[in-house]
Amino acid sequence: MKVGVFLNITDKIESLIAMHQEGPYWDFKREWYGDNKDGDMLIDIICMANNLVNEDAYIVIGVDEENDFSIQDITHDTNRRNTQMLTDFIRGKKFAGDFRPVVTVERVQLNEGVVDVIVVYNSTNTPYFLKEKYKGIFANNIYVRLQDSNTPSDKSADFHHVEYLWKKRFGMLLSPIEKVKLYLKYPEHWEDSPSSEVKKYYKYAPEFTINRTYEPDDGRDGYEYYLFAQTDPRPHWSEIRICYHQTVLAELGGVILDGGRYFTATPDRDGISLKEHHHWDVSYRYMIKGELNHLVHEFYYIDDGDEARYAHDKYEKCILIFDNEIEHQNFRIYVRNNWTRKEEFANDIGIPYMEELPDYNMNAFREEYKIMQILKRMLEEFRRSNTENKS
Repeated sequence: MKVGVFLNITDKIESLIAMHQEGPYWDFKREWYGDNKDGDMLIDIICMANNLVNEDAYIVIGVDEENDFSIQDITHDTNRRNTQMLTDFIRGKKFAGDFRPVVTVERVQLNEGVVDVIVVYNSTNTPYFLKEKYKGIFANNIYVRLQDSNTPSDKSADFHHVEYLWKKRFGMLLSPIEKVKLYLKYPEHWEDSPSSEVKKYYKYAPEFTINRTYEPDDGRDGYEYYLFAQTDPRPHWSEIRICYHQTVLAELGGVILDGGRYFTATPDRDGISLKEHHHWDVSYRYMIKGELNHLVHEFYYIDDGDEARYAHDKYEKCILIFDNEIEHQNFRIYVRNNWTRKEEFANDIGIPYMEELPDYNMNAFREEYKIMQILKRMLEEFRRSNTENKS
């Protein structure tokens, strides 16, 4: 999904229905698949997972394309499935390499009625294909979504489409910054540079390097609220530099926590305006899974079961970590609508000891820490409510 355009799935689905046609990453069904249509459902999911436009894909159930794309409310459809049921169904099928499409079922309330949407998430694990035949879906056949059509079950996709999907898996279609995001997911494939103990290179493409300094260029040396959750709260800031050949792809802030026991990337900062658009009433620190600073955060973490784990866990308890940008933006709306209830989330929040420091407002640090704990509890409730709405 293109996050910058659609912040919720309802807008996305409405826009697709309004086009009055199927497309390379969306399909319409009048009703849910019956028990005798499991094979049809599986091949539809596989084709959508193997779409050729590098997008999340959508199977919209409750749209009759033969009747001017009218909405057919599926509330009482006896064949409805939720996310868990569909995940269990896919898990029971024998996929090559044990790579399976990741799907969710989203209930979408439109003006004309309720539709269900099977969201098939974009991934680099393509091509998806079975290693054992299932109800007319042949083992080792690769099925794709091409324009508004699926590969027939008795055929396999054209060679150049299969080649595209393998290139996608191996990161050959990506820009350098997209490639390094993929490579950072596999810290075991990085080697220490012989020229520096704090520099690493990706062993399968050594032109990609990651390096950290012990003194950031901006001369940063102050405190942040999350440092006080550590046993040793003294600040030790760093700079992380990711390069492709001699080109700097990204520069990130780094922090050495708990007296050198753990190193990680610093979180992003944002705020929420409750009244005035140009003033933050609630500020917070966060990361988004899949974004560069979270990937680096995970990259440098080695679970030693002791000091590094303690410092890592304390750090994560002080920041928000979102699954994606859509969740981030929807949570901001949730906070604006529920901030008057903030005291409900403030019970029994323990503030770590913060020694009085010259030239610092320690109460401001304590308040910032408290606000973050309130927001973390609100995020838990936000996620629970979303889960309940989907079930």
